[in-house]
Amino acid sequence: MTAADVAKPDLLTCCRAFAGLPVGVVRPRRPDQQFLASLADNGLPTAATTVEVITLPQRPRAVPTPAIAEGVWRPGRTANALNAFVIRHPRATFLVDPGVCVDVIDRAVAELPWLLRVAVTPRRDVIAIREALELANIDAAGIDFALPTHLHWDHVAGLLDLDGLPVHLHRPEHTWAMSGPIAPQGGVRSAIRNRPVNLYDLDGPPILTFPRSLDLFGDRSVILVDLPGHTPASIGILAQTSSGPILLAGDAVWGRIQLERFRQKASYPGLLADADRDAAWETLHRLVAIRQRITIVPSHDHGRHEPLT
Repeated sequence: MTAADVAKPDLLTCCRAFAGLPVGVVRPRRPDQQFLASLADNGLPTAATTVEVITLPQRPRAVPTPAIAEGVWRPGRTANALNAFVIRHPRATFLVDPGVCVDVIDRAVAELPWLLRVAVTPRRDVIAIREALELANIDAAGIDFALPTHLHWDHVAGLLDLDGLPVHLHRPEHTWAMSGPIAPQGGVRSAIRNRPVNLYDLDGPPILTFPRSLDLFGDRSVILVDLPGHTPASIGILAQTSSGPILLAGDAVWGRIQLERFRQKASYPGLLADADRDAAWETLHRLVAIRQRITIVPSHDHGRHEPLT
């Protein structure tokens, strides 16, 4: 793949991203109360079993909070991490958002436009996926498949170090990332190619405030739901654990502070990262509506994960 094959933000988008920062500080986007009130809660089905959700160890990076959520200054900085997760189900053990590879800065981040690299480059000592599994005492050979919430470099680069591991992908997300004329940034296609790919569709009934779902194992313990906006077909993974339901929300939100304050992502780098800001804003409404019913875990939030009050 050549540099010309990789998506790059245009000059107008870059200008809008920077210009939107001070606007977001003084006038953050207001919630659509009418849309929020219109959301139906379709309930959460009772699971026949529970699963274990493990957050793999990772070193956080301090990020200015105003770069996470519009108009939020306290705390001044937020602990941000490239989190990966393991879910243990009685029938399979699988990776969610399989982290980063060894030398990820050279192998993936270097492909990003410089303006985005400034915002997202991880620490040099970021923990690669195989080391993270070892630190968690999980045998990589015992992982049955990977299930990314979406196809961005920081959610699939770890696959570069996991040759042959099958990956489950939302069909329209796969089409967007792998079949279009422009590839997502950061070596996404390289991470997905030359491995078994199992495509799925969200053809199940509404769950909670989400219009579509897929019961992954048929026992209601792991349900995939649609969270579009960050990428065209991002998904969340709703897992029923012994301590209650947990939603691994990917990058639908970058930090729990967005849910607490009801704020969209800051324009920089949000405008460079989200495929559709309006769709992402609508998805945030769906999450806020259920934030007290389930534990929502953003992929980049390094904080404690407890139900919001």
